[in-house]
Amino acid sequence: MSDRQLDEAGENDVNNFFQLTVEMFDYLECELNLFQTVFSSLDMSRSVSVTAAGQCRLAPLIQVILDCSHLYDYTVKLLFKLHSCLPADTLQGHRDRFLEQFRKLKDLFYRSSNLQYFKRLIQIPQLPENPPNFLRASALSEHISPVVVIPAEASSPDSEPITDLVEMETASQSLFDNKFDDIFGSSFSSDPFNFNSQNGMNKDDKDRLIEQLYREIGALKEELESFKAESERRGLQLRGRISELEAELAEQRHLKQQALDDSEFLRTELEELKKQREDTEKAQRSLTEIESEEGSGEGSGGPLRAPRAHPALCMAGRAQANEQRYSKLKEKYSELVQNHADLLRKNAEVTKQVTAARQAQGDVEREKKELEDSFQRVSEQSQRKSQEQAEVLETLKQELAASKQELQVLQGTLETTMQVGAEQNTRIAGLEQERDSLNHAAEQRSKEIAALQAELQQLRDALSSEKESSRKELETLQTQLQDKESAERTLQQRRAEEQFALLQGSAREAERMVQDALSRLEDPAHISCTGSADYLLSRTSAASECIERLQDAHSKYLTNRTDVSTLLPCVALFAHLISDTILQGSATSHMAPMEPADRLLETCKQCGSEAISYLSSLQDPSSVANANCTAVTNCLHRISAIGEELRPRGLDVEQEELGDLVDKEMAATSAAIETAAARIEEMLSKARAGDTGVKLEVNERILGSCTGLMQAIQVLVLASKDLQREIVESGRGAASPKEFYAKNSRWTEGLISASKAVGWGATVMVDAADLVVQGKGKFEELMVCSHEIAASTAQLVAASKVKADKDSSNLSKLQQASRGVNQATAGVVASTKSGKSQIEEKDSMDFSSMTLTQIKRQEMDSQVRVLELENQLQKERQKLGELRKKHYELAGVAEGWEED
Repeated sequence: MSDRQLDEAGENDVNNFFQLTVEMFDYLECELNLFQTVFSSLDMSRSVSVTAAGQCRLAPLIQVILDCSHLYDYTVKLLFKLHSCLPADTLQGHRDRFLEQFRKLKDLFYRSSNLQYFKRLIQIPQLPENPPNFLRASALSEHISPVVVIPAEASSPDSEPITDLVEMETASQSLFDNKFDDIFGSSFSSDPFNFNSQNGMNKDDKDRLIEQLYREIGALKEELESFKAESERRGLQLRGRISELEAELAEQRHLKQQALDDSEFLRTELEELKKQREDTEKAQRSLTEIESEEGSGEGSGGPLRAPRAHPALCMAGRAQANEQRYSKLKEKYSELVQNHADLLRKNAEVTKQVTAARQAQGDVEREKKELEDSFQRVSEQSQRKSQEQAEVLETLKQELAASKQELQVLQGTLETTMQVGAEQNTRIAGLEQERDSLNHAAEQRSKEIAALQAELQQLRDALSSEKESSRKELETLQTQLQDKESAERTLQQRRAEEQFALLQGSAREAERMVQDALSRLEDPAHISCTGSADYLLSRTSAASECIERLQDAHSKYLTNRTDVSTLLPCVALFAHLISDTILQGSATSHMAPMEPADRLLETCKQCGSEAISYLSSLQDPSSVANANCTAVTNCLHRISAIGEELRPRGLDVEQEELGDLVDKEMAATSAAIETAAARIEEMLSKARAGDTGVKLEVNERILGSCTGLMQAIQVLVLASKDLQREIVESGRGAASPKEFYAKNSRWTEGLISASKAVGWGATVMVDAADLVVQGKGKFEELMVCSHEIAASTAQLVAASKVKADKDSSNLSKLQQASRGVNQATAGVVASTKSGKSQIEEKDSMDFSSMTLTQIKRQEMDSQVRVLELENQLQKERQKLGELRKKHYELAGVAEGWEED
């Protein structure tokens, strides 16, 4: 595409040129991507261009190189054209994109030019070292369009016949010399019988002449090639210069068009100024007429108008208005004259620029014409040189044909010489004797060759025997290697079986451990065990973590079944944690409401069953790979969810009140214990005054044990106060006790809750003992109150020693007081049970005087009473569940737990 066609494609619209540049960028980017894809698919470390597969991939790149050279040239010209019409900032994106594609194209052209495949098919141009500077318009003249040269596939038709002829002559001459040497011997040329010299023809001179002609032909061919290359280079330079001149001509045309537009604009302004000047002259003439009329009026009619004052005033006002108008018109006229002068100067400058532009355009056209003429002259000169060289080549062909004819004459003469030589029998006999000697030498050489062949055969036999022994040794080694491999496989299989036996034993022990935990759920001794939801959650969390480690260890075992070192500890820990979780879940259900307790117990049982199923699958070789403990994990999640439901909610207490509240609760506890002890003493005095016999003995024993319990509780409360005081003094630093309690709010809330529980338990136990002494209460209620007091004091001890130093003397006193409370509680329970048994023995039934009908009646009444008690027991259990649920909800009041 020429520059003119490129301009026509854009239709002289900068928007079209802008869009065309973007599309050419896209086109060039697709070509570069194809280029890069082909190169990335080749192994450049080897000579891929000489292989069939490499050439198959490189073949399409010839068309890509042609396209890229043209697209690069058009893009450069379009960018120079856009920079002459648009600001540089607007085209910053174009310049960045061109710079990136310039670097890629330069690198790909350089890599392609180094491939042997392209060197004989295409001449790849090299891009300049630096990209064009589009911000400098004159840089377009430095741009040289890259030209891709594709040489002709076939050789030159002028050189082929000469080459064939030379090859034919050389072959025939060598054949002739060989035949001549076979018949007459190689030394015949130095013999006196030189028939070429006798006939007046010298073969060496002809050869030298032919070789000289060949050298001249080669030199002429090289000169012709260099002349062609020089012509092509000159043509490329001239075309580049023509492109530069065309670009300058386009720029001058653009300047000319701008000058014409400016001239047209100035001409329009000049016409407007002329019109304004004419209007100004008309206004000036009218003003002059008005002044002349006023002057004449003043000169002729002045004395007559003197008596009329009013018209004179009017004339004076009109004259003043005319004067002002005249002044304004005069200023406007001066301004118009100045503008007119400026426009005339500007018009002169524009005319000068237009003239210079036209002159420059004429120079460009003249220079272009001169370049075309010089190009035409160079082309004609090249054609003339080519024609002259063709004539010289034709002359050389004719001389070569003459030399060929002379050579044929020489061949005929040589044949005649051969006939004459056949008649020389004596010479032939000598030659035959020489031949016999040569034959004898040849026979000796044949014997030597036979001896060498025999030696070679021995060496071959030795080599074959060596190969056979090596093959047998290799077979022996391969057999030994196979035996070792089979033995190793046997050992690995045996080791895998031993490791699996260890796994089976561990899994059986773990299964028995989980089964033992499930069986302990039905043990009556386990029913009295209780636990907290928080501890249950900690057990389930530990079990879940153990399951994750177990799954990882199981995966490692499946990849390498000869190593169970990581799986066995995980199996043992899994069984231990699952058993612990089941037992703690059962213990927690004993303190939970009925419905959550049943769900928790059922989930624990299901968890144990799933764990046993998983452990059983580990013991079976066919199912060990598919063993999965996801069901156990799901059961643990359900246990955790139920445990979260059973966790008590917290109580909001102002931290500023915690310090006062601790002191108040401890004081209230001490007062409640003292009150309870006083009431017990009072009840004991009443029992001694009003009761006799067994009843008095039972009441004294029960009230005495209660008194001992109250005294032990008092000692415990005092020891707890001393320990708390020591903790506060050692931990608060410079802060006050209230600030210490507020800082350790959770610990403080635990103390408050324990103090309340102890005071409440003492009060309830005194009430229960009062009812028992009066014969209105139940012994079981007194035992329950004793257990409750023991639990409350244990809570107080635990809350007190949380922050205590383990070497503290007050802590030792507190622990000793706690053991005293436990012993006193056991005494209350023992005395209560003893009194109950004594009362029951006193009230035992006498069946000696009852008839059969009365006994049957009593039996029926007992059955009815059993049914009623069972029904009542069921209702009481439901009520107990609801009470425990409510207790968990309201436990924050006593424990200070925070809400979720």
